[in-house]
Amino acid sequence: MNETKPWYREPWVWLMIALPASAVIGGMITIYLAIVSSDGLVEDDYYKRGKTINLELARDQVAAHQELQAIVGINTQTRKITVRLESRDHVHPQRVRLLLLHPTRAGKDQRIQLEHDGKGVYIGTVRPVEPANWHVQLETDDWRLSGRVQLPRQATLILVPQDTPSLNAPGRQ
Repeated sequence: MNETKPWYREPWVWLMIALPASAVIGGMITIYLAIVSSDGLVEDDYYKRGKTINLELARDQVAAHQELQAIVGINTQTRKITVRLESRDHVHPQRVRLLLLHPTRAGKDQRIQLEHDGKGVYIGTVRPVEPANWHVQLETDDWRLSGRVQLPRQATLILVPQDTPSLNAPGRQ
């Protein structure tokens, strides 16, 4: 007696159905993720961006010349930022900008105005941030200090001028 099983009781049939079905489900998930997440914009005018980079390098050189250094404290629970700015000439501007730049999503970047309290400390408020390795820039129109911070783990960061080729040339004192 040779009984034949119905087709839906055969394991090979289900294996043959499962492989294409998993590809379809994976494709639907990929389409969903592409729709709900926004991509960062790609720079259209590379020449203009290159000229801007040269201006930013000049601001790094000014910061190095003034021997600027900043100690930045970021408290993500109270959302307070404090910055102690130290320089050779001890001239402190009334305001500085702190930029928190997300490593992959420009829409999450924050631009924070910090006000001088008269005692060498700048104070500001940050919006909630997600855990990431954030790029940090402290700047005015004349100079810029840069660094990175792992938020929310790391609470204190020391910003110094970025190395520029003209400042690190061999034989330069």
